[in-house]
Amino acid sequence: MDAKGTVHKYGNNVDTDVIIPARYLNIHDPEELASHCMEDIDADFVNKVKTGDIVVAGENFGCGSSREHAPATLKTCGVSCVIATTFARIFYRNSINIGLPILECAEASQSIENGDTVEVDFNTGIITNVTKKETYQALPFPDFIKDMIAKGGLLNSIK
Repeated sequence: MDAKGTVHKYGNNVDTDVIIPARYLNIHDPEELASHCMEDIDADFVNKVKTGDIVVAGENFGCGSSREHAPATLKTCGVSCVIATTFARIFYRNSINIGLPILECAEASQSIENGDTVEVDFNTGIITNVTKKETYQALPFPDFIKDMIAKGGLLNSIK
């Protein structure tokens, strides 16, 4: 198991302006920026999220702009993984680049509910809903991407 946490669940088409509203992009301190994470969709998110928690969403998570602020802000908040039916391509790549694990799994996205406790094994792609005693299979990352994420992202992996 590589991640275990409480689920914060959202719907389809959660865009980068919802993850971190554009009006805060002039903030350069990562912790201060993270204090505004998800506030337009879930005003209490930053007060509820704990280190290790997991975000679950529907289709097209992270659509919108190409900025890395969105996955970086989730990671700074302590989110250990995002599970969604699908991700916007640029969010998917930005997440890997900054070392935020993400998994596509429609079954998990549909079955997991807000507040459930979930465990994720990144080596096998097995997602376990501890609350419901269910498992789901996501496609695990290849070893080179697992290594990149484990090292904290692309830049750290090439140092």
